[in-house]
Amino acid sequence: MASLEWLLLTYKVPAEPARKRVSIWRKLKGMGAVYLQGGVCLLPKTDDHLRRLKMLENEIAEAEGEALLLATVGLDQKQQEKVVARFNADRDDEYKEFIEKCLAFEAEIDDETQRAHFTFAELEENEQELMKFRNWIEKIRKLDFYGAPRAGEAAERLQRSETILDAYAHNVFAAQEENRPPEAAKRS
Repeated sequence: MASLEWLLLTYKVPAEPARKRVSIWRKLKGMGAVYLQGGVCLLPKTDDHLRRLKMLENEIAEAEGEALLLATVGLDQKQQEKVVARFNADRDDEYKEFIEKCLAFEAEIDDETQRAHFTFAELEENEQELMKFRNWIEKIRKLDFYGAPRAGEAAERLQRSETILDAYAHNVFAAQEENRPPEAAKRS
């Protein structure tokens, strides 16, 4: 593994108002930062991360806090692997939650199928849910800097959810066709 560089941000902000502290934490987590401990986090060294962290450094100062931004590397391969493992563990937690939601989605569609509840309204609701899943997995992938192990499983689960929804849609269209009056069916 080639030597990797990270941006290390250490910061302190006053406890009150809490919303400022929470806002900073959310922004860092939204960037995919790994917290080594409270107020100390890492991100891969990229121009985008550097720009965003510098902006955050200004926000911390405006909140009457202190920040220090450094570039760093692991001392050896083992230390580097520990850092990568932390990033991957965070992404795997997100992939795990994603997979669980997909499984619940599939169970809901199975329930609708068992009850023969084939309506366009239900189909539309499920399609909207699937669109949320697609957006969600893209957000996770953007933060998956080192190829977390559960990425493939999450992609497969999304594909499975799409396949199950396609089968449900087929049932909805078939059921709606069966419910049309005979003369309406002839005209279409």
